Amino acid sequence: MANKRPEFQVYNSMTKQKEIFKPIVEGKVGMYVCGVTSYDLSHIGHARAYVAFDVLYRYLKYLGYEVVYVRNFTDVDDKIIRRANEVGEDSKALSGRFCQEFLNDMADLQCLLPTHQPRVTDHMQQIKDMIAQIISNGCAYAVDGDVYFSVDNFPKYGLLSGRKLEDNRAGERVAVDDRKRNPADFALWKAAKPGEPLWDSPWGPGRPGWHIECSAMSAHYLTHTFDIHGGGMDLIFPHHENEIAQSCAACSESKVNYWIHNGFVTANDEKMSKSLGNFFTIREVTKLYHPLALRHFLLGTHYRSPVNYSISQIEISSEAVFYIYQTLQDCEDAISALKEESATNAKVRVSPAAQDCISKLHNEFEVKLADDLHTPTILNAALQEALRFVNSSVNMLKKQQKLQQLSTVKSLVDLEKQVREVLDVLGLLPSLSYAEVLQQLKDKALKRAGLTEAEILRAIEDRMQARKNKEFSRSDQIRSDLAAKGIALMDVGKETVWRPCVPVQQEQPGTPAQQEKPGVPGEQQNPPPAEKPQSIVPADKQQSITS
Repeated sequence: MANKRPEFQVYNSMTKQKEIFKPIVEGKVGMYVCGVTSYDLSHIGHARAYVAFDVLYRYLKYLGYEVVYVRNFTDVDDKIIRRANEVGEDSKALSGRFCQEFLNDMADLQCLLPTHQPRVTDHMQQIKDMIAQIISNGCAYAVDGDVYFSVDNFPKYGLLSGRKLEDNRAGERVAVDDRKRNPADFALWKAAKPGEPLWDSPWGPGRPGWHIECSAMSAHYLTHTFDIHGGGMDLIFPHHENEIAQSCAACSESKVNYWIHNGFVTANDEKMSKSLGNFFTIREVTKLYHPLALRHFLLGTHYRSPVNYSISQIEISSEAVFYIYQTLQDCEDAISALKEESATNAKVRVSPAAQDCISKLHNEFEVKLADDLHTPTILNAALQEALRFVNSSVNMLKKQQKLQQLSTVKSLVDLEKQVREVLDVLGLLPSLSYAEVLQQLKDKALKRAGLTEAEILRAIEDRMQARKNKEFSRSDQIRSDLAAKGIALMDVGKETVWRPCVPVQQEQPGTPAQQEKPGVPGEQQNPPPAEKPQSIVPADKQQSITS
């Protein structure tokens, strides 16, 4: 009898606790996630947010929900206007260009396209209509072409963040303006300034404030009441707090049932910032590392915890994804000759050990994802155990009798299917073949090492000659020199192959770690990846990831 699927529990930032997820409409989910302000290339903080919500999107679909996922683009904003003026480019053209660059990055990271990707400039009427409704309801006022939200007229202000109005000192989170009734009042509409894009409105020409766009567009696509609203923790205040105020002021029935926020990103345990020179765009990372290595790295920490980016950590994830796809490639190669026969022979059964492994992976996968999307345990425990089982089964094949071989092949077919299902929901199942992804990973390793494959093959020949000449110190040095550059040499029978690895510090030749040991003939030499340490970063070193 199949185990009952565990109920999905998610942490709700509004109630500060995990809650069982229950959609408003059975079988359907409405989800809005705040998108990027498109004035520059996206950084790894953006990757962290959108990979996290991509897993949520995929998991909800896996559970059978029909999901309407909305992720906006802020394509008119002070930052966009300022950058466009600096480079002498039309602000709309600049924003459109970086919207497309963002989509390219998301495709590289295998983030599924949302159902809708609205842009502010295409929704001016909805924004103006909502502002007019807020004014009509007595929660906003116009001054010289600007429109401000009146926080004094919304008693529930601060419900999400827990902040009090007196905490909102002018000049810190909100602009200083003596025309405001309360220094904490925030702009819904900004009067036009020379050289800025503008739209006509009942209050004069201008453009929207930042917060109103998400209230208007979420209501347009999902109505005033929907299931999930997400973003980075830095958006809790002021952005999401202001969204709640605006939406409820426009419609008293407005409600989001679950507020979900992802943690921040640091670099080498320091706050990420351009001034410190430790600010990384997605492109800077994927120039040297495969996008799936970056995705794996991000999933290796729980989405609500801070994640510390460092070269050593991304190296570990790069090795981990190579191990995953190499294991699956070895599996495909090993079972190809007997796969059809194992499927049609009625006497062939999946082995009890394999069935236990399949069941354990499936159950762990469902239990951990149902527990507020706990991806690290899946990657570092259940999946690794399944891959080890695959490797050991592949190595046993040549030693077995025919009927045993057929049972092992059938077992591997079923286990690979379960592994692929797990990888698919995590967004780690490549669209290319295993062989193609492995080659891409090797190409990235060569680039990091500053070597060509021809140079590595020459080094392998030199090492083989040194071993024939019993020059073991020299052969050790060749191998350790390559290992220091992230290239591992592996002896498989009489053949030596190479694969990427975490760069290894040089050790003195002749130590146990460096002494030559030929591989066991006929066995796969596919070691598991290095264990990824979990990073705990103090709150004061966490980095905002959405600007």
